Amino acid sequence: MKINFTKMHGAGNDYIYIDCFKYSVDDINNLSILLSDRHKAVGGDGIILIKPSEVADAEMAIYNSDGSEAMMCGNGIRCVARYIYDNNIAHKDVVNIDTKSGIKVIEINSENDKFISAKVDMGKAILKPKDIPMDDDSETFVNKPINVEGKEYLCTCVSMGNPHCVIIMDEDVDNLEIEKIGPKFENHPIFPDRVNVEFINIIDKNNIKMRVWERGSGETLACGTGSCAVVVAGVLNNICKYDEPVNIHLKGGTLTDVYKEDGTVIMEGPATKVFEGVVDTDDLK
Repeated sequence: MKINFTKMHGAGNDYIYIDCFKYSVDDINNLSILLSDRHKAVGGDGIILIKPSEVADAEMAIYNSDGSEAMMCGNGIRCVARYIYDNNIAHKDVVNIDTKSGIKVIEINSENDKFISAKVDMGKAILKPKDIPMDDDSETFVNKPINVEGKEYLCTCVSMGNPHCVIIMDEDVDNLEIEKIGPKFENHPIFPDRVNVEFINIIDKNNIKMRVWERGSGETLACGTGSCAVVVAGVLNNICKYDEPVNIHLKGGTLTDVYKEDGTVIMEGPATKVFEGVVDTDDLK
């Protein structure tokens, strides 16, 4: 089967985008594993399908590089917004995209009819552990310990459609052996659906450095829902302020997030088209 695709990234968080307005694809879980291979295929953090919707301008479905389906992708939704804007599926200043975490509203920032960036209303942060989900009966999980291999880490847990565990580090996160500690958190029994983990350094109240280990993908250069979780954790730990923008500095670029006093999170960042291509799946098997 020959598949047309567009490679795009948001702050380095790269996915393979397939336009399902034109045709459908089968066996998407296995296809995501095959196409995401960075040495033998296109390479990416996964696949995102852009599909017709009866309730929004488009629907997105996200599959990680291990074939598992994700609920939401903050960097991916900006790229979907750009795709439907550039390809005249919904060429307008505000677009609606349906996800497994609900319909999200995206404002397009353009100049001379050319896409520049996108601002996404990511909805309200979920703070109740049972809804994140976590195996914990408290009302919130803010700056509480989780034991990993005999060491306690103070964690703040949030869901932004995907579950996140944010850890404020004293050591420079650039020196963290994330490939060793990341999977231990991802598969910790307190998280029944696994978890994404953000290891952060506080620069000041408006700037935070972050590395992320994503469930199903491993370390990625950026994570949009993760950056939202970080600004929520920053406010809950009295580091950041409600309604003030916070720049989240990731390995692949910078995202700007605002945790509003009404509980919603606004995320703004780039969406970059890299190239278009055609792949014959028979060649990958």
